[in-house]
Order: sequence, then structure tokens, then C-alpha cells
Amino acid sequence: MFTIEHEFDATVVTLVDEGPGHLQEDVTIQAFEECVTIEQYDPRSDAVMKVTLSMVQLNELAAALDLPEGVYKLSPAQG
Repeated sequence: MFTIEHEFDATVVTLVDEGPGHLQEDVTIQAFEECVTIEQYDPRSDAVMKVTLSMVQLNELAAALDLPEGVYKLSPAQG
């Protein structure tokens, strides 16, 4: 399950882990104009872990999901 909320300065997507077995904590993704942040609570450290991706990194991640193993560099027209 997931939710989508449009706020003043960001779109916020929350991914909720469902199903049998060991479940992970919710993941919150915030898409801003200049970056995307991904946050998840870590019960081992009792803290929210945060990763920030630039828009270039986000474009490369999207491209990487459809490519085989290897080393790649996107041309400006691809990104």
C-alpha cells in the first residue's frame, strides 16, 4: 500500500510494507524541485535515516532499473 500527498513544496509518497513475514518500516519519499529525499525509521538506532538524491542521481537510478550489469554514463539528452 502507498499514499501520495501534494504539499506546498513537495510531493510525498509513503510506502507501507504489507503481507506475511517480517515487515520493514514505512518509507517516505519527498520529491522537491531540486532533490528527492528517502527516509525510513531504523529501530536499531531509534533514528530516522535519510538519503538525499540529486535530480541527476534520480534519473540515473531510473535508467539503471532497466539496464543489465555494467558501468554507464547518461548523455545529457538521456537524462
